[in-house]
Amino acid sequence: MAHAHIDLDPRFTIGPVQRRLFGSFVEHLGRCVYTGIYEPGHPTADEDGFRGDVLELVKELGVSAIRYPGGNFVSGYRWEDGVGPKEERPRRVDLAWHSLETNEFGLDEFARWADKAGSEVMYAVNLGTRGVQEALDVLEYSNIKEGTTLSDQRVANGAPEPHNIRMWCLGNEMDGPWQLGHVSADDYGKIAAKTASAMRQMDPTLELVACGSSKPIMPTFAEWERVVLHHTYQHVDYISAHAYYEELDGDLDSFLASGANMDEFIESLVATIDHVKAALKSDKTINISFDEWNVWYNKRWHTEDKPRNATDWHYAPRLLEDQYSVADAVVFGSLLISLLKHADRVTSASLAQLVNVIAPIMTEPGGAAWRQTIFYPFAEASRLATGEVLRLNLSSDTYETEKYGTVNRVDAIATHDAETGAAAVFLVNRGADESATVTIDLGALVDGKSVTATTLTDDDVYASNSLEAPERVVPRANEELTVEDGRLTITLPAVSWTTLTIS
Repeated sequence: MAHAHIDLDPRFTIGPVQRRLFGSFVEHLGRCVYTGIYEPGHPTADEDGFRGDVLELVKELGVSAIRYPGGNFVSGYRWEDGVGPKEERPRRVDLAWHSLETNEFGLDEFARWADKAGSEVMYAVNLGTRGVQEALDVLEYSNIKEGTTLSDQRVANGAPEPHNIRMWCLGNEMDGPWQLGHVSADDYGKIAAKTASAMRQMDPTLELVACGSSKPIMPTFAEWERVVLHHTYQHVDYISAHAYYEELDGDLDSFLASGANMDEFIESLVATIDHVKAALKSDKTINISFDEWNVWYNKRWHTEDKPRNATDWHYAPRLLEDQYSVADAVVFGSLLISLLKHADRVTSASLAQLVNVIAPIMTEPGGAAWRQTIFYPFAEASRLATGEVLRLNLSSDTYETEKYGTVNRVDAIATHDAETGAAAVFLVNRGADESATVTIDLGALVDGKSVTATTLTDDDVYASNSLEAPERVVPRANEELTVEDGRLTITLPAVSWTTLTIS
């Protein structure tokens, strides 16, 4: 049995828990929108065609800001196509995902849906095939109350109040050769700076996100950020980060250690940002919007799902519908831990995506909706993480991985709310072959409070939930927990995610 020890003291903090860390992502990709969040005629659909069962699960998930409409999709998107009378909206081919886009769901529908979900809209503008003027137009349409051509058009389209979108992404993954309108870092930095400057002339209070690298293994990573930030540093508030992980070639040990790689990625990005800050002699700090992250079996997309016929365009095809296992949920939980560990600089994040497409929520057209295994770590962290993220002193037995070297078997993070006294500890046991005993010195945090624990695990690390068995894998009470003299001891099964609640 492996062992780990944690010292937990509310005097040592990383930073506040930012609600935007629990954001997500809705893209016009596969069935994320159509038969995902939007399905007129579904038994639970409301007057807007929004699936009620999905809305309830989104609320349970606790999603804050939701990035829209892409993703790769946005680099070929004309936002005007998705507003106005539905019967007049054009049908287009979507080159990003080789699909047919009907545009029956657009900006106004998404803003209305997000309001019902209790979420904030985070909007991405097209800097792939369009530019400054189109960004200004969609900003005017969305945020000006009335009295201009575009704001009055929104009112006429049934949205009398402005959408008041505060956070805007300046394009998507413009470092990627696959991206429509892909450019060099120098060219992107110039157009992003021009767009940001123009948007701020309309509203200086906007929060703007420049494109960082689309993945940490890009050959241009860090140099891309350096060049882009030299152009945009005084114009933006965030630079984006994207990362996806998958088990390759049966290397479960490395896959379970993915959070260690995310830690390194974030810390390298922070170093790059702060280098530019120093070089520019700026007193401004740029933070990170980690606006795409998840487990994604990307290799499957390239070998199985990707359309091959250039003349074959389908409406809402089944794309990227990964079925997540226990192992995936544990890796997913470790990525959440990594984001919380860096809450001082990662102040916004978007789980990609929300429904059907590499998602915590799955649906069947005309049928049921259910929770994937990754739903539970996100929902628990979103609900319980409040107050401040604590800086833990953690020691753990280690193991060797082929991809990431030596890593801790146990990883953890904790939060504490000084106002309520509530605290939460989130833990993963990465060990594939043995359980772990963890002792936690809680000090005064436990006095007069109750401590409970739930654990998500299974004897089969590849067990998953499905339409036929929607609750095959769920968190269950962990009874292997004792508290004595301010010290908590708990046993974590192999390949498991555990939530401790101190209330």
